[in-house]
Amino acid sequence: MWRNYRLPYLYFILIDEMIINLLNLFFPKVCLGCNSYLGDKESYICMSCRHQLPLTNFHLDQNEALKNVFFGRVKLEQATAVLHFSKKGIVQQLMHNLKYKGHQDVGLFLGKWLGEELKTIEAYQNVDVVVPVPLHRSKLRKRGYNQVDKFGQEIAKALNVEYNTEVLQKTMSTKTQVFKDRLLRTSGNAATFSISENLTLRGKHILLVDDIITTGATIESCANALLKIEGIKISIAAMSITD
Repeated sequence: MWRNYRLPYLYFILIDEMIINLLNLFFPKVCLGCNSYLGDKESYICMSCRHQLPLTNFHLDQNEALKNVFFGRVKLEQATAVLHFSKKGIVQQLMHNLKYKGHQDVGLFLGKWLGEELKTIEAYQNVDVVVPVPLHRSKLRKRGYNQVDKFGQEIAKALNVEYNTEVLQKTMSTKTQVFKDRLLRTSGNAATFSISENLTLRGKHILLVDDIITTGATIESCANALLKIEGIKISIAAMSITD
């Protein structure tokens, strides 16, 4: 009797393995950092790229370098980023794949990584809600997704808190800032953000998440909008920060 039930079960396992092998044959998984083929035990990026990732470790080392970027501009509880961003480096390739090639697994990968670390750090255990830097509705329609969502969702999951995409809206469409020089980024950042009526966030600790921090102007603008909510505290977490 046991064997009669066991055989179909094994049959379906074999079928699943065949399907996976066929998919890998015709649609092989490639590294999101260098585009080389991934091995059977590799996910998202290859081991070579993983070892080359320029980690900041701000949150692990209690380094306030990123927090100091906003000194005198906006009051932050905590501030961290996963990676250092430099032109023509592996992080630029990852961000390009995320934003323009539809590879949302980049955000998933970095969000899981950071989330697992933040949940062990006392300073982040009182976060109440994770809020992404939003896209303007026209850019969201064109791209089809907010590149920050997977990153923020994984962090919220790790911290066991709400992920809120409703409270903050972008009211002016702007072009990407990453490849402009620092002066042009600062003077040309006319992004404006507004908040919806959300009484449930009064007195809460918000973790604001973004993909790349350059001058910090976008984060500052978002934070100033969120600070209109009574009694809130703000921390930030980004995938990367430019050198």
